[in-house]
Amino acid sequence: MTTVTAPSAPPGAGTAGIRRARGGGFWRYLLVRFLLIFPTIFILVTLVFFLMRLTGDPITASLGDRLTPDQLAERIHEAGYDRPIIVQYLEYLGRVFTGDFGSSITDGRPITEILWTYGSATLELVFYSLIVAFLVGIPLGMVAAYFRDRWGDAALRVFAILSYATPVFFAGLVLKLVFSVWLKVLPVAGRASTRTEIKFQQLDDPTGIYLIDAIRTGSAAAIGDVLVHAVLPALALGLLTAGVFLRLVRTNVIGTLSRDYVDAARSRGVREYRLVRRHALKPALVPIITVIGLQIALLLGGAVLTETTFEWKGLGFQLAYYLSKRDFVAVQGIVALLAVIVALTNFIVDIVAAILDPRVRY
Repeated sequence: MTTVTAPSAPPGAGTAGIRRARGGGFWRYLLVRFLLIFPTIFILVTLVFFLMRLTGDPITASLGDRLTPDQLAERIHEAGYDRPIIVQYLEYLGRVFTGDFGSSITDGRPITEILWTYGSATLELVFYSLIVAFLVGIPLGMVAAYFRDRWGDAALRVFAILSYATPVFFAGLVLKLVFSVWLKVLPVAGRASTRTEIKFQQLDDPTGIYLIDAIRTGSAAAIGDVLVHAVLPALALGLLTAGVFLRLVRTNVIGTLSRDYVDAARSRGVREYRLVRRHALKPALVPIITVIGLQIALLLGGAVLTETTFEWKGLGFQLAYYLSKRDFVAVQGIVALLAVIVALTNFIVDIVAAILDPRVRY
């Protein structure tokens, strides 16, 4: 009986196939995450629309006590709010997908214009808050893992719980009371002093991000003024996320320290601090990347209260203003636009996480 032997694969063919499969896995993962953006935005926009309509039509909610019944009926008819709700919804969806989120009833400004005017302030605050979260959460998480199950670890875990559980407006009021009223070392509110804001108005095409504008002026005093005003708002909002990062880093560093390669390094006499810093920290940072998208949503939500507390004139401050005016068209537009930003941010974070940790894709 003749035995037929299949031709052997050339050297490296198996490895190349694995590489192709992994590359295909990455692009497939990327495509799936991208396609999920659309149903996510659709669901969020739909929820926002119908929740806003629970209070009735926006014209009556905003102007009902200032117009006569005839004027009110005329305004409702002009805006199309007397049509069936499903017709209004389909029209609203059509406008959203063309980038038109409507205009506010209070001042008639397009929602996209409000985003460009005040979004830079919120972006700057979120950036400062993330810096605080990283500088506080990651080092303290390493310290908690180093002193595992000792008093230092217990104290830091309590700190993490308090940071996450304390309402951001209460933390802001306490910080203002201590550092602005009692110690008088930090400004009580605002993004910059009046003198610095006048300098920004004299710039050609100011960005609205005060730190960049301060750098453009070339004035060290303006840069210091902007940073000093940002300390308390960034602390109030950043500590909210720092508690999450602390617990994540602690848990993952402790898990990494129990791995075989760490035990091998420990048996060679490597000091525990070096093990934490050199071997356990990097794997512990991957989960932080994966949750940044969720934390961005949390920070944007917290920005509403933080900006109101510190009179930081960003999107959150404007959202609170339109809520007080019962301008639900503006509220609906801003919340829907923020939902789109959060969905896109999560997509970007998913890409970064997949690049840093291939296990995410499989």
